Amino acid sequence: MKRVSRIALGVGSVIFALLPLGAQDAPSARTPDPAIAAALRQISAEHIEADIRQLVSFGTRATLSAQDPAAIAATRGIGAAREWIQREFEFYSRDCGGCLEVKTDTFTAIPAERIAKPTQIANVYAVLKGTDPKDASRIVLVSGHYDSRNSDPLDSEGVAPGANDDASGTAVSLECARVLSKLKFPATIIFLTVAGEEQGLVGSHHFAEMAKSAGWNIEAVLNNDIVGGDRSPQQDTGVVRVFSEGLPTAVTDTELRRIRGLGEESDSPSRELARYIAETGRTYEPGIKPMMIFRPDRYLRGGDHSAFNQEGYAAVRFTEYREDYDHQHQNVRTEYRIEYGDLFKFVNFEYVANVSRLNAAVLGSLAAAPAPPVNVRLLTKQLENDSTLEWNSSPDGRAAEYEVLQRATTSSEWEPVKVIKNGTRVTISESKDNVIFAVRAVDKNGHRSLPVVPLPER
Repeated sequence: MKRVSRIALGVGSVIFALLPLGAQDAPSARTPDPAIAAALRQISAEHIEADIRQLVSFGTRATLSAQDPAAIAATRGIGAAREWIQREFEFYSRDCGGCLEVKTDTFTAIPAERIAKPTQIANVYAVLKGTDPKDASRIVLVSGHYDSRNSDPLDSEGVAPGANDDASGTAVSLECARVLSKLKFPATIIFLTVAGEEQGLVGSHHFAEMAKSAGWNIEAVLNNDIVGGDRSPQQDTGVVRVFSEGLPTAVTDTELRRIRGLGEESDSPSRELARYIAETGRTYEPGIKPMMIFRPDRYLRGGDHSAFNQEGYAAVRFTEYREDYDHQHQNVRTEYRIEYGDLFKFVNFEYVANVSRLNAAVLGSLAAAPAPPVNVRLLTKQLENDSTLEWNSSPDGRAAEYEVLQRATTSSEWEPVKVIKNGTRVTISESKDNVIFAVRAVDKNGHRSLPVVPLPER
């Protein structure tokens, strides 16, 4: 079958008669950005191995461990780890001519269930400032937690290597900073490492609250926690799980009723970010496939991404396909020939490198993309089988065109694409009751923004 009609309705308005869903045009093929693809090739399993080895060498990185000058000089404890991470970011900055602004978010955590006494916590991060004055306020962020623990979260002195949980995620942030800092992007990228995760997401909560209070426009948070590809026989090294919340944590009762009424329980900003990650993985083929898991996290467990979700930010969690619980949150020991503990030798460094490549591809793609369209609306005043969408142009003025996406309500990913080169309105002969729509911006080089699902307008 061929398309029935394409009739111009005037400036800024187009109507399409579409084939039934499933027989429509496939999404236009995406071409990798050569600069981003080259950066991915610079990611090194050997460099990641060295980073994880260094983090493990501090003996323990428990949040409650020593961080006084003597302990730092003796290279033991979380204080020594913090100082080393900061030096690494500063080294990368010198290597790119001072392109990174290295900072610490330092505060005192009050006593709580897993904090025995007032404790200083420091999140260490590096900012690669965007080059476009209109886009520099847009932020994409990658994170891992550098604290560790053994069987007892209050143990401040015992060995806690934390090789997989979460030196692996910290290494992802560091490696992304190392390779992406050599490039320039319109939007800003933050490479974050947080502490206090094992004490109840204390560091990430403080950072997310700080960002929200300061009005930071964080479009995406990529949290990497347990991405070491534990070397168990059952591990699938070709897959990394991507967890995303459905119903947003930070919604009002009115918004919740609207989401339920429209059947958009699977269209939170975090869920759209997960879909973007899956699409980016197909584009850049980083050596690992993102496996979308449509739930906030694993059963009865949590991670730093949820601290950002609570502040209304789109945030997801990357985690290896199969965790080995003998190798996390355990004292280092051998019992009945079973080796316990989060040891360096159980980490698959090439796996971490592939996870880093996927993260870097997503960070680079989003930071290079134009701002998403705003005020995206689906007109619902008239009872009709056609669907009309309107939106306001991307505020940075870099959108060369827009893509209207749609998918079946039972589909996990966006499927057909219609390109709108002129105007910000389109009428599609597909019932809004049968599908879900979204709109995204595309710049002249093919970089795509996150998709925006329309709100109904009467």
